[in-house]
Amino acid sequence: MIVATETHPLAVNHKSDIIHLESELLCLCDLCGQSPFPEPPLFYIRRAVIEDLSTLLKLAKMVHFINLPADRDIISQKVIRSRNSFNAVAEGTAAVASQVLDKRPARSTSGSPGMGEITGHSELFVFVLADAESSGCLGTSQLISCMGNPESPNVCLRLERREMFSSSLQTGTSHTVARLYLDPTAPTEIGGLVLQPSYRGHPQKLGRFLSMVRFHFMGLHRSAFRDEILAEMMGQITPDGHSLFWDSFGRRFIPLSYIEADRLCQYSREFIMSLLPRDDIYLSLLPPEARAGVGQVGPETVPARRLLEKLGFEFRGFVDPFDAGPYLHATTDTIPLLKATFPAPLGEPVAASRCKTPGIISVLHDDGDFIAVNQPFLLDESGRVRVTREVLDTLKAEPGQQAGASDLTVLEPKLPVPIKEPKKSGHKVDGPPRRKARSS
Repeated sequence: MIVATETHPLAVNHKSDIIHLESELLCLCDLCGQSPFPEPPLFYIRRAVIEDLSTLLKLAKMVHFINLPADRDIISQKVIRSRNSFNAVAEGTAAVASQVLDKRPARSTSGSPGMGEITGHSELFVFVLADAESSGCLGTSQLISCMGNPESPNVCLRLERREMFSSSLQTGTSHTVARLYLDPTAPTEIGGLVLQPSYRGHPQKLGRFLSMVRFHFMGLHRSAFRDEILAEMMGQITPDGHSLFWDSFGRRFIPLSYIEADRLCQYSREFIMSLLPRDDIYLSLLPPEARAGVGQVGPETVPARRLLEKLGFEFRGFVDPFDAGPYLHATTDTIPLLKATFPAPLGEPVAASRCKTPGIISVLHDDGDFIAVNQPFLLDESGRVRVTREVLDTLKAEPGQQAGASDLTVLEPKLPVPIKEPKKSGHKVDGPPRRKARSS
């Protein structure tokens, strides 16, 4: 439900101050042959572990994601399920996405409905951003191979236009209506991306790294994911965590607060299907403030939406029934980053100066330990991915080990080809140029 957004209005976007060093300092450092600046830290992404629980809970309290609720037990359940999913992929026993809908949804061992009722037998992957020095959790993102199932379909509102005309008045009106829509197709879902505020705006584009690693992983393990991808962008939320759309619409049918209803969706969607009306809801009946936010995201989420739209995601007229945030869809095999992702063995380490291709390189170890870096690489003539010794150590890998790579140049904007102007002759010509006489 309220997932798959990359920022939140409560989070402050801190940016590092730019420090200008005097030229004398630069000269002294040139004499000793060392840079006056410290080496930039090497960040990497790994699978979440149970030791990340406290930090993940702190991150969850900064946002209002259904995929990352501020509930210790739910997050713990997710981390354990994620570990099992990474293990299954490493062992080659992960569920094939095309066959997931044929299985009955899983139930929690406690006897009460759990995430399994929503996601069935699909795989869940929780990624964590860390730096090589501390290895602590700096941010997170999630990937669900199949969201929903025939017994618990994905619930949203479909926006449609209704045209009306009066022959006696010779005038007409056009209205937008919202109608409850149940989607049993179980698309792959991306969501739950949140980055610690002090790392937002980082020159290494850590938020983009957390987002792109999901497509990198999908490209390497394509059979585990569906042919359609869904990103449920968070709608406009007030600083105190309220949704004007929910207060004006949803709460009139479901006697829960926005946060209470959001959290209940972790366990079941039955209450939505049972209590929300199936008839057309004319948005013109809502207060103007609530109506204006339908299909929109907050200003902090606009960059995330634009990033996904550049990858091929589009708004097809579906919104969240809680906060009216837009649902963005994409066809999996048309996403450029997936097509630019490939498996390859690692080669011998090389100097950083030889690594020219920006990319994501990852290794999935036999025990399910997944590690990815956002570093340039060299693809040699033998088809081996070659990186620096430091990157190999971060990946905990050695030459010859199987890895995956994504060429990030596909994300770079295509520059227009410059138009060459005709050379000037150097002297002024009055009137059109003369045609040369043909030689006979």
